[in-house]
Amino acid sequence: MFHSGWFSYMRSGDDKPTVTKELLVRVLEYARPYWWHIGGMLFTIVISTTLSLASPLIFRQLIDHILPSKDINQLTTFAVALLLIPIVSSGVGILQRRLNVSVGEGVIYDLRVALFTRLQRMSLRFFTNTKVGELMSRLNSDVVGAQNAISNTIVNIVTNIIQSIAILVVMLTLEWRLTIAAVLILPLFLLVIRQMGTRLRDTARQAMDINAQMNAHMNETLNIGGALLVKLFGRGREEENRFSERAASVRDIGIQRAVLGTTLFAVLGLISAVGTALVYGLGGYFVITNEFTVGTIVAFGSYLGTLYGALQGLAGAPVEFSTSMVSFERVFEIVDLPHDIADKEGATILNNVMGKLEFDNVTFNYKVDESKLLKDVKRYGSIDNVKGSLSGGNTLTAKNLIQKTASDSGEVEATSQARVVALEGISFTAASGQLIALVGPSGAGKTTLTYLIPRLYDPTEGIIRIDGHNVKNVTLDSLASAIGMVTQETYLFHDSIRTNLTYAKMDATQTEIENAAKAANIHQFIIDLPDGYDTIVGERGYRLSGGEKQRIALARVILKDPRILVLDEATSSLDSESESLIQEALKRVMAGRTSIVIAHRLSTILAADLILVMDKGKIVERGTHDELIKMNGLYAQLYETQFRGERI
Repeated sequence: MFHSGWFSYMRSGDDKPTVTKELLVRVLEYARPYWWHIGGMLFTIVISTTLSLASPLIFRQLIDHILPSKDINQLTTFAVALLLIPIVSSGVGILQRRLNVSVGEGVIYDLRVALFTRLQRMSLRFFTNTKVGELMSRLNSDVVGAQNAISNTIVNIVTNIIQSIAILVVMLTLEWRLTIAAVLILPLFLLVIRQMGTRLRDTARQAMDINAQMNAHMNETLNIGGALLVKLFGRGREEENRFSERAASVRDIGIQRAVLGTTLFAVLGLISAVGTALVYGLGGYFVITNEFTVGTIVAFGSYLGTLYGALQGLAGAPVEFSTSMVSFERVFEIVDLPHDIADKEGATILNNVMGKLEFDNVTFNYKVDESKLLKDVKRYGSIDNVKGSLSGGNTLTAKNLIQKTASDSGEVEATSQARVVALEGISFTAASGQLIALVGPSGAGKTTLTYLIPRLYDPTEGIIRIDGHNVKNVTLDSLASAIGMVTQETYLFHDSIRTNLTYAKMDATQTEIENAAKAANIHQFIIDLPDGYDTIVGERGYRLSGGEKQRIALARVILKDPRILVLDEATSSLDSESESLIQEALKRVMAGRTSIVIAHRLSTILAADLILVMDKGKIVERGTHDELIKMNGLYAQLYETQFRGERI
């Protein structure tokens, strides 16, 4: 009897959601492709409502006329009608559900594809300032909420309006005085739903947040890293006690929420009982005074329950609808985000790339344009909103962390590298086939410089050219095809080695795959695995060692066969055998290509055609190894402290 509409009021994620005309028009645009389905749903709603009105009238006819007259023929006819009505209603309900689901799933598909397509074209700056959990919520929770607005909320509102009007018309036709008596208790419904519903909503929010705190604690301590830390520091008992406290809070708020919900149902039931008693009392009086028939009272009783349910639904409909619209707002926020890095109209396609690379007075900073980021959203029950998974205290947000420390791929380094501008006045030229080595203290801007080449970021000032073309004037796809990049932190998909390799070239043959693996000194290792190239590497490649992942990453770049190679030659965490294999593979990879390498090994530095020494975002020295040693500057210091003791 009780409609679910006011539950949405209690669960709403925003206290005062609003609906604008512009938003409503845009929502209807997404429903437009399915107008045949929506029209069919409206037709089935009318049919269902008409059928629901018929049964009470049949009971009235049976009680008032057929049974007293003992008419067997009419009794049989009406009994068959009572059987056919639910059969037809069920069929109509199935059809309505099919139409409903078609609209809902269609809208989900359209929205998800639109969101994913938009996100694929967002720059790296966007992702470094946005939590993955928030993106997943937009693609899942908010999309489903938006779908619910079209396929459920609107349908429920229309159904309740049609039912309320139809039932009131029939009830007024039967007896207007009883109808007024039945409607008189509606203000009581609204008052109770507003007062107790608000309390239940707040309790539900609190319960979701407490659950999120408990889930965040489990998430932190039951993953492999967290479990290892707990064991190493012997904090098992403390974590057990902490979890026990949070589980107890979940238990207590659950009890409170259940009691409050039951109380609300009980109060609403009592109010309904008042309305029912009023109708039957007044109707009984009319029967006794021969102004009313028994069948009419029975029909009224049947209509009464449906009417109260529909009116309750309409009472919560405004908030339910506007809450659903909030999901659309969050979805549209992503769809409307501007692309700060995108193809210009008429952009040039890079063909026959020779590999000449030029930086012309390039300056860059990590200043964030808030208009190109997502707004912060309070999501009840989400572990992303938990301030401290263990302490429960305040923590630095991801956005502030990036703004505070972003100088060179998130590295937090000595105060001597702290600055506002990440790169300043960078100019150099790499001829086709040359090897350029970047050296300098951690945080000097080396990684940031390499990120500008494939347009992961765009320079704040200055121009970057490839074969004389400003990279801003060429297509992103052709630019990506010309550049191969191996980052210090190798990322592998949770899939087979073959899939990870062919990500560079989807149509690669087995021979091409094996040749690339051989060039990266990883082929023999792969074929020795039980499943060979079909071996699953695990999430982020965790089943492989650091050296194995790096060699697979090199093989992937070799398979891509780019003309410009960007490498973060990080081997400091590898064993000597893995390092030797990677160094040998690097020589093959860089042969004949323009290579920009963040050099960590003296052998790479000595092989470089040009060494760029960076400090505080600037190129402070440049030249060959011998030339730089003679300068007796920063490079000479780095050589003495980091490189001199290496074997070549």
